[in-house]
Amino acid sequence: MKARVKWVEERTFLGESGSGHTVVMDGAPDAGGRDLGVRPMEMLLLGLGGCTAYDVVDILQKSREPVDDVVIEIDAERSDDIPKVFTRIAVKYIVTGRGLNPKKVERAVHLSADKYCSASVMLGATAEMTHDFEIVETGQ
Repeated sequence: MKARVKWVEERTFLGESGSGHTVVMDGAPDAGGRDLGVRPMEMLLLGLGGCTAYDVVDILQKSREPVDDVVIEIDAERSDDIPKVFTRIAVKYIVTGRGLNPKKVERAVHLSADKYCSASVMLGATAEMTHDFEIVETGQ
């Protein structure tokens, strides 16, 4: 896996994935940025969310659960001291479907968090992580 990041100007950078997709990253105005893109540390949380959402959807579909939607909400805190690593990360899974089995949803969340999601395992090595889920029943 490869990635490339190129400085554009001021505190704006263009990230390109090995698969050829690009994303703009920028700093906050108080740090010299112009607020043109996602902050680099926000990218880490987005990567975590994408990684674990991918796993949960895959596991539930393979379990033949009628999943219609998965939303991951992440709330994180960082150290005040440099390096400002994440010290606490709370991940909430909102899983929508009709007649979802709560045990299978819980299993999917735990498998992703503890085994399959590399981002979760890596970030969990330095931050206190919690994983919670909510099931939303779709209408008749």
